[in-house]
Amino acid sequence: MKTRLLLVALFAVLPTLRGAGLPNILWITSEDNAAHWLGCYGNEQAKTPRIDALAARGVLFTNAYANAPVCAVARSTILTGVHAPSQGTQHMRSRHAIPPSYKPYVSYLRDLGYYCTNNSKTDYNIKGNDKAIWDECSRTAHYKNRPDGKPFFAIFNFTTSHESSLFRARGATRLDPSEVNVPPCLPGLPEVRSDFAKYHDILTRLDAQIGKALDDLGKAGLAGDTIVFYYSDHGGPTPRGKRYLEDTGTRVPMIVHVPEKWEHLTPFKQGRKVTEPVAFVDLAPTLLSLAGLEKPGHMQGRAFLGKHRAEPSPGGFVFLYGDRFDEASYGMRRAITDGRWKYHRRFTPHLPAAPYSSYQFSMPSWVAMRKAWREGKLTGYHKALWETPQPVEELYDTRNDPWEVNNLAGDPSHAGRLRDMRAALKGVMTKVCDTGIIPEPMFDELAGSGTIAGFAQSAKFDHGGALDLAFLASARKASNLPALRKAMKSEDPVKRYWGLLGCAILGKPAAEAAPALETAASNDPRFVNRVAAAQALHALGRQQEALELILAGLENGGNSYAVQYALNALNNMDGLDKVPRSWATRIRNDKSAPLYLKRLAQQILKEHSE
Repeated sequence: MKTRLLLVALFAVLPTLRGAGLPNILWITSEDNAAHWLGCYGNEQAKTPRIDALAARGVLFTNAYANAPVCAVARSTILTGVHAPSQGTQHMRSRHAIPPSYKPYVSYLRDLGYYCTNNSKTDYNIKGNDKAIWDECSRTAHYKNRPDGKPFFAIFNFTTSHESSLFRARGATRLDPSEVNVPPCLPGLPEVRSDFAKYHDILTRLDAQIGKALDDLGKAGLAGDTIVFYYSDHGGPTPRGKRYLEDTGTRVPMIVHVPEKWEHLTPFKQGRKVTEPVAFVDLAPTLLSLAGLEKPGHMQGRAFLGKHRAEPSPGGFVFLYGDRFDEASYGMRRAITDGRWKYHRRFTPHLPAAPYSSYQFSMPSWVAMRKAWREGKLTGYHKALWETPQPVEELYDTRNDPWEVNNLAGDPSHAGRLRDMRAALKGVMTKVCDTGIIPEPMFDELAGSGTIAGFAQSAKFDHGGALDLAFLASARKASNLPALRKAMKSEDPVKRYWGLLGCAILGKPAAEAAPALETAASNDPRFVNRVAAAQALHALGRQQEALELILAGLENGGNSYAVQYALNALNNMDGLDKVPRSWATRIRNDKSAPLYLKRLAQQILKEHSE
């Protein structure tokens, strides 16, 4: 009887024993605010006293990056410690399946005995039940609900600073809009100045919320036992912020306070600024390291704190990516940075750099910028954002050009650096087996019963060959046409895609490929490839033919991603108004139609009514 009672008692305390000697960890996250908005990051017009105070007694990372400049993609990277393009989660709100071995960090923490709560945003962009991984996941989830003696990991996500906070009218602002500092990457339009002034006030409200969360921790007597992180989910929110790979979209505030009890878990003295680059892909390994665990084999980031901290790799780079954002763009962009030098590459330079979503046009500054461009009132860099073709490559010295407006890619004195960083980007994309080179409309068919990540990493797919083609196709060089024409004949639909798209990017110099493009536009088994071929014909001046070929495929084009790709192509050809009103009405009224298709249908109907 005594033995049985002892066993019952042991099982009752086992979870507590598993969590013994572990730090509590609190994550405070905000939305859409780049580092440059805060006082502790040098913004002299900011009023963020509580965040600044946290930085003064913690560690401020000056080169912290969201690997993706949009929430769902960034969060998928955070959750698994795997780059979104490695998983196939790089497209906004796509919910593609990932390999089952890519377990979320929460699972490891719970196995150690942590009580894990999330209050309350998930948006992980992964197939499955986001809430199921947590002990609590709701607007009332809180570490105070944990069983006695258990360590906690808790997230409080504040949406106050989301870009939608600028969609509605507000009253008088603390700062006079005419005196607001507008960076050189944006025109000083009145609406831009007004949105800047409003956002400063919004961040002051956010600052108070963060202060309260810290005060609550202290009142609970837990401050001395708890490691606190504060970061934003990506940059933004004003134009050329969110959804852009520039620092305005990817460089985030990252502040970590480690109390004296746990100071052995950090190499950094509190109150210091740290220049070593860190990124979202590093967060999961860092959490596990703070809890004493080595990172699992699938995680691609490095632990920058804790028992298993890894030093930054000499010459290493942070990997940044942007693919489909919402419904408006199927553009593919990649970048790498070491904290100073940044290399951007567009794999779809035939598309404009703005806009990447229609959602943002509820913001007055975006509307004003588009209006000014259409009226011919923008010049230089501000005008070029809206036009095609875009530069294939960009190189920036962010120390001397923090707003990334002076592209050094064409400067002969930087030719060596450009070459080296181009090769480094390709090396990173190879290492992570970037699935971005596979058109999203092909994901389901190629993945079959598995995952697109599994397919890309398998012997069924020549990833290296397709990646070579993606670089070649996006280079916009007439000398590459023979290789593009060869790719158009490949049995691999991905290689055919890059051969066809390369002709669209090349434009007039691809004229001798016209017969093959005609055949592909009518007969390729994949609608996405037929659309790519039609885009190439459009670039050759055969606009009406190209429009008709795409319109003919809308009814039987296959999955919704392929149809969405086609509608994007029509939009870029100024042909969205050619889509029949009856088709758009049917999609808009179809309850089972995906959200982004509905948005495009609504846009079509709006154009018909104007």
